[in-house]
Amino acid sequence: MAMTHLVLAPMEGLVDWRVRQLLTATGGFDLCVTEFIRVSQNLFPAHVFHRYCPELLNGGKTLSGVPVLVQLMGHDPELMGENAAFAATLGAPGIDINFGCPSKTVNKREAGASLLKCPDNLFHIVSAVRRAVPADIPVSAKVRLGFSDKELFLDIARAVEAGGAQHLTVHARTKLEGYKPPAHWEYLARIRDAISIGMTGNGEIWDVADYEKCRDISGCDSFMLGRGAIAAPDLANRIKAFEGGSRLPKESWADVLAMLLGYCDLMNEDGASENHQAGRIKQWMALIRKSHAQGATCFDEIKRIRSIDELRAKLRHDMTLRENQRQDVPIAAE
Repeated sequence: MAMTHLVLAPMEGLVDWRVRQLLTATGGFDLCVTEFIRVSQNLFPAHVFHRYCPELLNGGKTLSGVPVLVQLMGHDPELMGENAAFAATLGAPGIDINFGCPSKTVNKREAGASLLKCPDNLFHIVSAVRRAVPADIPVSAKVRLGFSDKELFLDIARAVEAGGAQHLTVHARTKLEGYKPPAHWEYLARIRDAISIGMTGNGEIWDVADYEKCRDISGCDSFMLGRGAIAAPDLANRIKAFEGGSRLPKESWADVLAMLLGYCDLMNEDGASENHQAGRIKQWMALIRKSHAQGATCFDEIKRIRSIDELRAKLRHDMTLRENQRQDVPIAAE
């Protein structure tokens, strides 16, 4: 059986290059995808691509050596192709196309998931990008099961394949379903049977047990982790260990706090404002509450803190508490 392939999801306003750097350093991920670059009117200059994907200056990889695909989103096939071709000249190891974003703003402008209403749209955009990009640069796409219903889910997948994409990622919900559980993993198996290109399953994988269930239902051997990887930064590592027949102990609360402090350092070095830094830490902590009991208490304690120095001091203090240190006891099955 092929070793499980794990992809860090492109989450707008959350997974920036710093988060990619921290999570790939933690281990377990084989691939990352940038937040979408919204293509609407023009060919972007190099600095825009470098802002979204500074890894282009490092051979298209994070500091840990994990490749980062550049994701584009837009409805104009020619313009999408031009931007994809330019990203390839800048060193993008692959181009991913976003057909899954459920944002109302995006969908009002004929982009993201709104394009799923007519699979021909997907075919024309994928075809244009595939023609524009050198043959050795893979083109992939991310979709949902449909816009308001799932009637076109196979047509959507087939349109991406017919357009020449090498890979398809499917978020197992419609645009209308957003991020509400459950994810419909059973549809992933039906799509896999209908196409011959590689496929990655996505949606509601929060722990190793979810991964195992999604794998068994979908038959996929590639999975994209989004909110689950933010909530539990060691999730990819634990999935890989599980696949190898062992179980890693869950990271300690001190490990999580050390990563958040590392995130503060990266933002500070980059000149991010105090508000931005504090906002991002609180945003991350809000998700961490799902996987770590201490997260709920910590979030309540930091949510009104505005000073980044005060916030850092709080995280550092909690890191030193004995009860937050690693307990070397293997965890039971999740």
